[in-house]
Amino acid sequence: MATDDILTRPLGAKPSAGQRLRSLRQVRITAPLMLGGLVAGLVVGLSILVVVGDPEGGEPSAVAAITLREPVMAPVAAQVPPKAERPKSASSSADEVETASGVTVFRPTGTAAPTDAVVIQVPSAAPIRLSAAPDSRLIERGRHGNLPRLGEGRLRSLDVYARPEAGGGSGPRVAILVSGLGIGQAATASAITRLPPAVSLAFAPYGGDLERTVTRAREAGHEVLLQAPMEPFDYPDSDPGPQTLLTTSRPPENLDRLSWIMSRFPGFVGIVNYMGAKLTSDAAALDPVLREIGARGLGFVDDGTSPRSLATTLAGKAKVPVARAEIVLDALARPEAIDRELARLEAQARQKGFALASASAMPMSIDRIARWAAEAESRGIRLVPVSVALRGSGPTRLTSAKP
Repeated sequence: MATDDILTRPLGAKPSAGQRLRSLRQVRITAPLMLGGLVAGLVVGLSILVVVGDPEGGEPSAVAAITLREPVMAPVAAQVPPKAERPKSASSSADEVETASGVTVFRPTGTAAPTDAVVIQVPSAAPIRLSAAPDSRLIERGRHGNLPRLGEGRLRSLDVYARPEAGGGSGPRVAILVSGLGIGQAATASAITRLPPAVSLAFAPYGGDLERTVTRAREAGHEVLLQAPMEPFDYPDSDPGPQTLLTTSRPPENLDRLSWIMSRFPGFVGIVNYMGAKLTSDAAALDPVLREIGARGLGFVDDGTSPRSLATTLAGKAKVPVARAEIVLDALARPEAIDRELARLEAQARQKGFALASASAMPMSIDRIARWAAEAESRGIRLVPVSVALRGSGPTRLTSAKP
């Protein structure tokens, strides 16, 4: 019966036939709706039970067994040494990563053929360490600063600061001196990081923060020498720089200039000429300089750029260890010319057992030497420091060699 019929019908009055018919129809319509609601309620109830009883909400699931396997190790040549520190920032450059890890990467440059290999040089697990500098036994105070001196028992900087010769194998040995460092930061950093530690480095007395730069080179294993600016034939058109040793200066003046030069940084094993074709060909000017170098426990290296140099001729009388570079690798500054001189250096070492060469710190020279050195050992060539020649531990005493 409809609700409005009940509310409007007089109290006690019976429903009419029309009202009873309408009520019956409403019951017939409502019953299916009630039945449908009951079924929907049962479905919702069952769903709640499923969700409560199953955390996955009735989703299909499967169990898979996981088997642990040994990690795959990278090739030895690409591994970073155990002591290397990983870069702290993902934005670190490739050069910073290589410097931090000690790994040196030689990449093809320019329009190199695709077949050119990238050489990765991983440092030895036990690198050679050089003695700390300065050594208090080997310094004295001078007018311009600390100077090298002979220690008790004729202890020499040449011996204390020298890089020990690695291994005791036989075979041809090569010593290479790269000079002109300490002025250009890029070339200096490249020489320190790219060249093998057995390559000796010579620093000019100019440039900022020299002591720190030289310390970094020695920490990398490079033996270091100091360049002394000396008068060339076309001086002053070609001017080596302040404190140049001159043929027209009296010996005390040149020795005072040499003292300034030697006070620039500690830890060097010897002196190298910086230019100086005229001074090294003048016996009267060169002899006092060589004597002072020897008296301070150092050696002298003639870079081989001047055929008139008298350094090796005066060495015996001056009582100073002297060695002369037999080959100047980059006298002709072209890649193929440098490669040709490196091949000649290697052949000379095979013939004589030992050969000494010099080069400047041009990027091209550093690159060609680094590439050659990366494969030299596989051909039986041993790289040794320049002090091997100065200390007479080569096959011959180079102090008596003729220019």
